[in-house]
Amino acid sequence: MILTHRNRRSAGDVLFQVMVTALCVLIFLIVAYPLYFVVIASVSDQSLVSTGQVTLYPKHISFFGYQEIFKDARIWTGYKNTIIYTVLGTAVNLLFTLPAAYVLSRKEFRARRFIMFAFVVTLFFNGGLIPTYLLMKQLHLTNSMWVFIIPFSVNVYNLIIARSFFEHSIPKELHEAASMDGCSHFTFFVKIALPLSKAVVSVIALYYLVAHWNDFFTGLIYIQSNSLQPLQIVLRDILLSNQVFSSGAGSGGAAGGYAQQYADQVKYAVIIVSTLPILIVYPFLQKYFEKGVMIGSVKG
Repeated sequence: MILTHRNRRSAGDVLFQVMVTALCVLIFLIVAYPLYFVVIASVSDQSLVSTGQVTLYPKHISFFGYQEIFKDARIWTGYKNTIIYTVLGTAVNLLFTLPAAYVLSRKEFRARRFIMFAFVVTLFFNGGLIPTYLLMKQLHLTNSMWVFIIPFSVNVYNLIIARSFFEHSIPKELHEAASMDGCSHFTFFVKIALPLSKAVVSVIALYYLVAHWNDFFTGLIYIQSNSLQPLQIVLRDILLSNQVFSSGAGSGGAAGGYAQQYADQVKYAVIIVSTLPILIVYPFLQKYFEKGVMIGSVKG
């Protein structure tokens, strides 16, 4: 009787595992297939892609799109700008977010509730696009690389994640022991809190990095010079105009554009080129990601 019950229970567990595995595989395919399709479409004959004949593997392989991208000066300028904005922007974001989160996590800091409330208010209310643009113009940040880095140096959502980590994951007794040895808050933050915060730092850095890399709205609104445009603006121009710019910058003539039959292939190739760096970076941070995003979800 007991054996039969155990066998039934075991069969039920196996069935549950099979269903969960099948569901996970289905979700993975739904998420991964669009990216895979873009990869195979970027090296396939576009007449076959447009007629739906390319679904599982590339046909009539051609690397024309990638060849044209690597010859395009605008693409490399956008790449250079985006890398600069991403690296400097993420560094500035962490420089402001982590110390602010640590201070707001200290219960002995009496003004922390009021300051945190002021931060949270900005999640729901802001000045709007036109007042923000006028402010950036008065600060002489328009048409400058610093508009990507300075004005939006703290994301309140990331600040809340970091504050929750410092408040609930760093033992209070650890700070008390360090204080007895004459350790200041600054020393404790730099030499103890930060080394113990690799998970949250990695997750927040990844959030900021992806946000900077994908940011095109800032360049669209505040930047007029082509030499300062980020990669995403170049990508947007290509997707909207169905062209890739060469030395003539799409103004017509011999360098005015490429044949229509290659336009879509170039667009797919640009998507791969623009997303590849993030796909390369993510595996190195993945081991911290699950722990970091769960910070503050369980107390005790």
